[in-house]
Amino acid sequence: MTAQHFVLAGLGVLVGIGASFTGLGGGFLMVPLLLFLGYPAQKAVGTSFLAILIISLSALAAHNRLANVDYRIGILLGVGGVLGAQLGARLLEHVSTASFKRIFACVLLGLAIYLFFKK
Repeated sequence: MTAQHFVLAGLGVLVGIGASFTGLGGGFLMVPLLLFLGYPAQKAVGTSFLAILIISLSALAAHNRLANVDYRIGILLGVGGVLGAQLGARLLEHVSTASFKRIFACVLLGLAIYLFFKK
């Protein structure tokens, strides 16, 4: 194992904390990290989903122990998300990494502004 592997695992710990704390799944941290490391947008998104799967299962277990899970709503959202995920992956294939970075930044900025000003 190289030093980069240890750095990535350490960053994974931070993403796991952020994902479990915010419920955002970690992609908002993982994707920019992978883009910074030089991954093309498509590979960064795909790789982050694998990490998010693992992180999300762990966060689900922790929140379940605290009785913070509404399974009915979660399953309904998840079923719809399956279709959306398939469409999103195919759409991403037609977007350059440079354009993806701009779109992703706008989404994060919009979310930040919304959360900041929401009462």
